[in-house]
Amino acid sequence: MAKGEVGEEWDGVRNYQARNLMRDMRLGDRGFFYHSQGEKAVVGIVEVCAESHPDSTTDDSRWDCVDIRAVRPFAQPVTLAEIKGRDDLAEMVLVRNSRLSVQPVTAAEWALICEMGQTEP
Repeated sequence: MAKGEVGEEWDGVRNYQARNLMRDMRLGDRGFFYHSQGEKAVVGIVEVCAESHPDSTTDDSRWDCVDIRAVRPFAQPVTLAEIKGRDDLAEMVLVRNSRLSVQPVTAAEWALICEMGQTEP
């Protein structure tokens, strides 16, 4: 949130599958901001503000990233345990592979997570 409209690079991703998903992202695409350390929870919504470009944290041309900016925090963080506890989210990539830093979310999953977080989609 502190970065404002400028946002910041989503750098340091070193997984080919995650990198490829970022390469497919377009301006205005939205995603969840997930704390993977500590609380393990979806805490807000972010938006792509710059499409795929070379990751500035490496000279290795294999690694790209996007820039993101915060859209809004969740009123209520949604924990991984809460997500895993719902049958209607059992197929969500986050449930099956919580270590992948970039992953697709279906429209139905998006709506449910936002509802759980008491936040406007």
